[in-house]
Amino acid sequence: MKINLGRLLQDIERYGKYGKNEYGGVTRPSFSYEDHQVRQLFIEELKEMGLEITIDGAANIWGKYKGTGKKKDSIVIGSHLDSVPNGGEYDGPLGVLMAKEIIKTLKEHSIPLDHDIEIVSFTAEESNDFNVSTFGSRCFVGKLTSGMLEDVRDSKGALLSEELKKVGGGLEKFPEMKEMHKDKKAFIELHIEQGQRLESANISMAVINSVVGTYRSFVSVKGDPNHSGTTMMVNRRDALTAASEMILEVERYCKSKGDIVGTIGRLNVSPNAANIIPGQVDFIVEIRAESQGIIQEAIDSIQDVWNEISSRRQVKVSQEVFLDQKPVRLDQELVAVLENTAREMKEPCLTLPSMAVHDAAHMASVTKSVMVFVKSIGGKSHCPEEFSEPEDIEKVGNLILQGIIRLDRTLSEKEISV
Repeated sequence: MKINLGRLLQDIERYGKYGKNEYGGVTRPSFSYEDHQVRQLFIEELKEMGLEITIDGAANIWGKYKGTGKKKDSIVIGSHLDSVPNGGEYDGPLGVLMAKEIIKTLKEHSIPLDHDIEIVSFTAEESNDFNVSTFGSRCFVGKLTSGMLEDVRDSKGALLSEELKKVGGGLEKFPEMKEMHKDKKAFIELHIEQGQRLESANISMAVINSVVGTYRSFVSVKGDPNHSGTTMMVNRRDALTAASEMILEVERYCKSKGDIVGTIGRLNVSPNAANIIPGQVDFIVEIRAESQGIIQEAIDSIQDVWNEISSRRQVKVSQEVFLDQKPVRLDQELVAVLENTAREMKEPCLTLPSMAVHDAAHMASVTKSVMVFVKSIGGKSHCPEEFSEPEDIEKVGNLILQGIIRLDRTLSEKEISV
C-alpha cells in the first residue's frame, strides 16, 4: 500500500495557485483574501472525505477520520497552509496535503485503525502583519492566551480578534482548546528541510528528534561620531569597525564548532553619513543550537572576545536579551517507531535536530510530538525556487503512512515528552 503520488502533486499545484504572483512565488499570509479562499477549499474537501470538522478559537482547522473506537484519542498529522511573501508551494502545505493524502489512502484500502486520525492546519505559522508567528499552535497549547491578544492589531489597525471571527475562530472559544488537548495522543508534522543536510548526504528523509533553542539579543555599540577627514585613524573610536570585528567573531566561533549557527540581523548605523565616523551601531545577534549548554558556552566565549574588542577600540557595548527559547526534545517513542519503519522499508533515513521552530515544538508541551523532513533541493525555502523531488516526497509519505499504522498498534498511553 502506497500513497497516490500523482494525486498529491496535483493537490500541491492546485493549492499553490492561491496567492500565486507574477514572480512565480506564493503570497498567502493568514487572514488574507487568498488565505480565506484556501481555508474554504480545504474545509470543503475534508467534508467530501467524510471527516468531522472542527474550527477552534485560533481558527485552526481539524478534520477527524474515525477509527474503530477500540483505542481512545487521536493521532494527528498536519502543518500549515499560510505562506511568507513570495514563498514556495511546499513550506507548510506539503505537510497538510500529505495528511489528507494519507487518510484518503487508508480509506481507499479499507484499513481499520483503532485510533482516530486527525488532520490539522494551523493558523499563521509564518510571520505576518499581526507579528504573531506559530500563532495557531501556540494558542492551542496555551502559550498565547485570549487576554494577550485582545488588542493586537495589524499595520492597518485591524483587530486580530475580528479577523479570527471571519474564519470561524474567536477569543471567546479559546477555553475549548484546553479541553481538546485531552484526546490528542500524538502529533506528526511533515516539513521540507529548508537546509542542505539531507541533500549533502543524498538521503531523502530524516526523523527529527529535537528542535533547537534560539537566543536573540539586541546589541548596541557606541563610539564617537566625528569628522571623517580631520580625525586621524589613531584617534578614532569607530563603532562600525568595532561592530564588524564583533560580527566576524560570531561567524568565526560558530564555524569552528559545527553544531551551532549564529546570525547577525537588522544592522543599523548612525549617523550613517559618508563624511562622519559611525558613532553607534545597533544589531541583533541570534544563536541556535540543539542544547542549552552549547548555546550558553557560545554566548560566554563570544562575550569574552567582545569585551576585548570593546576595550581595545574604546567603545561601549550594551546588550538586551529579548528571546531565550529553550531547546525542545521531541518524543523518543515516536522517533524510534519512525526510525524502525524506515529500516523495515529499507529506506535510508537520518535522525537530526530541526534548526527552525515549527508547530511540532509547541505541540510537544501537550502531547507526544515528532517531525519528519523531506530533502530540499539546494536548501531553498521561503522563495519561489523551493522544491522537493517527487520521489523523495513519495518515500517520506509512505514512511508516515506505514508509521501511523505501526503507531496505531503500538502507541503507549499518552504522556507529555518535552
